[in-house]
Amino acid sequence: MSTMAKEQEFQLYNSMTKQKEIFVSKEPGKVGMYICGVTAYDLSHIGHARAYVAFDILFRYLKHLGYEVNYVRNFTDVDDKIIRRANELEEDPLALSSRYCEEFLVDMVDLQCLPPTYQPRVSDHMEQIKGMIAQIICNGCAYEMEGDVYFSVEKFPSYGQLSGRKLEDNRAGERVAVDTRKRNPADFALWKAAKPGEPSWGSPWGLGRPGWHIECSAMSAHYLTYSFDIHGGGMDLIFPHHENELAQSCAACPACHVTYWVHNGFVTANDEKMSKSLGNFFTIREVTKLYHPLALRHFLMSTHYRSPVNYSIQQIEIASEAVYYIYQTLQDCEDALLPFPQGSQEGSENGKIARITPAAKDCISKLRDDFETKLSDDLHTPYILNAALQEALRFMNSSMNLLKKKQPKQQQLSLVQSLTELEKEVKKVLSTLGLLAGSTYSEVLQQLKDKALKRSGLTEEGILHLIEERAMARKNKDFNRGDEIRSELAAKGIALMDVGKETIWRPCVPPEQPSLPGQKEQPSVPDKQEEQVLPVST
Repeated sequence: MSTMAKEQEFQLYNSMTKQKEIFVSKEPGKVGMYICGVTAYDLSHIGHARAYVAFDILFRYLKHLGYEVNYVRNFTDVDDKIIRRANELEEDPLALSSRYCEEFLVDMVDLQCLPPTYQPRVSDHMEQIKGMIAQIICNGCAYEMEGDVYFSVEKFPSYGQLSGRKLEDNRAGERVAVDTRKRNPADFALWKAAKPGEPSWGSPWGLGRPGWHIECSAMSAHYLTYSFDIHGGGMDLIFPHHENELAQSCAACPACHVTYWVHNGFVTANDEKMSKSLGNFFTIREVTKLYHPLALRHFLMSTHYRSPVNYSIQQIEIASEAVYYIYQTLQDCEDALLPFPQGSQEGSENGKIARITPAAKDCISKLRDDFETKLSDDLHTPYILNAALQEALRFMNSSMNLLKKKQPKQQQLSLVQSLTELEKEVKKVLSTLGLLAGSTYSEVLQQLKDKALKRSGLTEEGILHLIEERAMARKNKDFNRGDEIRSELAAKGIALMDVGKETIWRPCVPPEQPSLPGQKEQPSVPDKQEEQVLPVST
């Protein structure tokens, strides 16, 4: 474990106990974590991005603390939704789901989510699933009926402990119609008898396929045993999915225990619920077509992971601006340090070793303390992004301004050393947050500018032409035209910066706009089943 881990206690909110608790792993130095993955039948939406960025931060932070993390995130590749979509496209269900599993992985790479230790698929774990169902039946908590197997909630007295629901209040399940053959309307399917045209596997109960919930119980037990540290997903999974998982896992193995249940909040759009029927449902690809993936990641981290996050053009623009500022500051720092050879950064004059300035030392210490304190407090990323990191970047900019001024050699070397150490600390923070790209600073800045051009509908050549026109107008004292050009570009998210005798451009936040990227011009006919807050993990 790192030194920090011993000094700072990590507190994590537990949905089971409804409070923050000090994190203590079952095995010292090691963590087992299972996160419910996507049902792969379409491109992933920003609800998925919200969930997997949140748990990527948890994964990264645990590694930062020195833990060896066994992170398992599954793919559901056998499901009613997949079968329906495959039938519509006249495609093999497993082939379709495999294709969308790969597309999901592309999105995760774009969002800089680290790959989990294992990414199991349901279709590869039928033996484990059937084995667990058989054990539940053997323990008297499930029954077979005409090739279907149901979990009997009445045989599990603790049912409802995670969600807080009373048995009589529970719905009759999810993703399936009510089955009058069930002993209790709340009983849920562990195994479904085969239907014509659907993929099926042999079992002691005949041909069929698993119910939705059993897959995660079987795969988490296979990779992490029945007792592990963290089980997570979106808040929409608390009931019925995680409640049913908990019941069937404990029914299969009474010693089953998950220490921390962790759930992330919903995504809304323009303060409205996100749904296909409202026309404000869109995929990660629709956002990253116009905005840098780092901007989407930054936006998702700017709200605490357990709170609802409201998506709007204005908010993603602000996030994009924030990422540009981070990378412009780092690029400016790199440029400012170029004239000073690496060796001179710890050089000396008259035998005196150059040390960082007291102000820089305080800034680094505060950034480090804020980072550790806030992340250890249930992953409080908003404060780090909106306060601690901003303070450090402002200090870097003020130090670079001082470096440009003529001053004694020793003070100059101290500023160089201060900037060098502060840049290192900022990069450590960005790395743990997943905001440090593998590309160079200049490459990221160019990527951000390219996205801004795409949003504005302009080209680099077109902007340069307008810059020339503005310069000519100013030369001819036609300041109104010069201001018009600047305002027209600003309205399209392009800011003109007069630097000395040169004018350059950079992305900026345009005036607030009413629509969202990917919003459909003609919303589909409302469907009550779709009119819900966007699920974040299914």
